[in-house]
Amino acid sequence: MDAGGTSTRAVLATAQGECIGYGLGGPGNPTSAGPERAAEGVLTAVARALALADAGLSDVTVIIAAMAGQRAGSDAGDWLLRRLEAEGFAGELAFESDLLAIYFSGSAEDRGYAVVAGTGACAVRVRGGRVEATGDGLGWLLGDRGGGFWIGHRVARAALRDLDGAGPSTTLTAAVLDHVGIATDAARGSGRRRDVERLIEALYAVRPVELSRLAPLAFAADDPVAAGILRRAGEHLARTLAGVLDGPGPLVVGGSVLFRAGPVREAFVDHLGGAADGLELRPVVDGAIGAGQLALRAAGVSVTAPVLERLHDSLSRFR
Repeated sequence: MDAGGTSTRAVLATAQGECIGYGLGGPGNPTSAGPERAAEGVLTAVARALALADAGLSDVTVIIAAMAGQRAGSDAGDWLLRRLEAEGFAGELAFESDLLAIYFSGSAEDRGYAVVAGTGACAVRVRGGRVEATGDGLGWLLGDRGGGFWIGHRVARAALRDLDGAGPSTTLTAAVLDHVGIATDAARGSGRRRDVERLIEALYAVRPVELSRLAPLAFAADDPVAAGILRRAGEHLARTLAGVLDGPGPLVVGGSVLFRAGPVREAFVDHLGGAADGLELRPVVDGAIGAGQLALRAAGVSVTAPVLERLHDSLSRFR
């Protein structure tokens, strides 16, 4: 399964690489959701995948949990193993990096790169089928440059600078006010515009990482300020990848910021320049297929390009 902070995707596959079940569940990140809620999200996704194949957990030999919030290879996964065993599972459970699952969603090769830009941002170099080097992925406070939070944070700052008269006028301002349900109000109370006061209160009332919800406003705007934010996001992601590059190979890109074609990806490729030579860009939706490939590998299956293609094609019937 590919388990994240908002949802979990479970892929049930045969040793021949055929997907015979797929299920969605709730949050599966034990750090952000807590172990109990994360276990519920995982078990829901697994149960739905098994139901489509008229199978049970006792039929499953290997489960790979590719997830953020759980150290890969950790033996501290009892919070999940106990729940699975209670449902009849008697096989092997192992944890893997969600970034490795993203990579293997787009490649069957043991050597290459992945860049993921969703709420956060990270790049990895894969060697021998394992993560050999990591760039960024430091979280919203210390890094994640070019990710959804980074973009949303700058959207909020651009709107506030516009309202304060400290920055250029931008259509992002009206979009941000509308997003949080605040009407334009230039009247001043204690020396500050009232809409500024209300916007400050609204933004400080949520967890900082939730500023990532403002990121789509930059993609929707036809505005030079928004374009500048997106261009800088792509440049940051290129610098992060450059830190782990050491030769040609497949480059798998995932996450809502970089998956879509547009200004961020264009700036990303442009900023890489000659470093992009020999890199084969492969966008992927999520890490579900990669989690399935990791499970096949753990079961001793030699995953080749045709096996990965079979996994892709068979999963497409379910979503």
